[in-house]
Amino acid sequence: MSKDKNLSPQTLLAQALGWVDRKTSALIPPIYNSVTYERGPDNSYSNGFIYSRNANPTSQQLERLLAELETGKDAIVLASGMSAATATFMTLKSGDHVVAQSVMYWAIKKWLIGFANQWGISVDLFDPEDTTSLKKLIRPGETKLVWIETPANPTFSCVDIAEVAKIVKGSGARLCVDSTIATPILTRPIELGADVVMHSATKYLNGHGDVTAGVLITAHDDEWWRQVRGIRSSHGKILSPSDAWLLLRGIRTLDLRVRQSCKSAMAIAKHFDSNSKIIEVLYPGLGNSLTHDIASKQMEGGFGGMLSIRFKGGQPRAVEIAAKLKIFKRATSFGGVESLVEHRASIEGEGTLVPDDLLRFSVGIENVDDLIGDLEQAIA
Repeated sequence: MSKDKNLSPQTLLAQALGWVDRKTSALIPPIYNSVTYERGPDNSYSNGFIYSRNANPTSQQLERLLAELETGKDAIVLASGMSAATATFMTLKSGDHVVAQSVMYWAIKKWLIGFANQWGISVDLFDPEDTTSLKKLIRPGETKLVWIETPANPTFSCVDIAEVAKIVKGSGARLCVDSTIATPILTRPIELGADVVMHSATKYLNGHGDVTAGVLITAHDDEWWRQVRGIRSSHGKILSPSDAWLLLRGIRTLDLRVRQSCKSAMAIAKHFDSNSKIIEVLYPGLGNSLTHDIASKQMEGGFGGMLSIRFKGGQPRAVEIAAKLKIFKRATSFGGVESLVEHRASIEGEGTLVPDDLLRFSVGIENVDDLIGDLEQAIA
């Protein structure tokens, strides 16, 4: 398939860039499990592959598709979402400065603070609902990385990517956006001014709960990006060929799955928004969401398949409701075809900013009336 910039994400995904095997005319790529590759008579690697820890043909097909989807220059797949996130921070040196959100995926924030303390890197956190505070924290020439996550897990507040990009521009810092929840179907951060996009591909990109993977897409093929690629290789963060193949298979239905999840999540959020036993429903698609206007501006075709609900009665009541659910499964993760529920505060543990009355829901592709009925009977 030619690189026609007018092609929609749906077509790019379904066709997987139109790959066809030149020898067999097969439409589905094989799994290249080879660890090593033969040198040519002139001692060169004419096909560009040296060792599977550096690159693999199966992964490369997936990476080309991801770069096209996010309108980036290049992409790499890694062994997990955490591998992808940490690879960006590992480019920092002692004395560098990072600005990140106070509300974000807790494991990344926890790791970042520990890593920063160990390696002499300073970190400042800002309120994702107040970008003016971010502006005050940036130190031109010293701040090397600004990390945002939108929508933020698990409050699902949204950060204005274009506004943050304007703030970061000219400071010497690089803007990285965790767009796992939005996916390339709803938001493409590079088009809004981001330098790097990160996804935990374990979630929506794969969508079937059988692969752990991470993705980084860059807007610039520069020295920093080559350093990130080197970190993937030297630290063994490469994704296995089998998992890359499964991820490529799963991503072909990304558009259909995301749109169905968005539609159902919106219906659930509206249905329970005025329930007398609920404190609030946290979903960027609701008009009363503090960041609804931002979400409306940068999310196309939906507001995501995740929402959180805070219940009257505190943690005991929230846990009780989760226990009574029959269709929603009590499990960590999100973005799969099946709907999940999680008491987030108990997962994050000591120091969490998540209210103990909150349940986080990942809405799958089941019949939405069945999901609403399941939640109604659990509340009742």
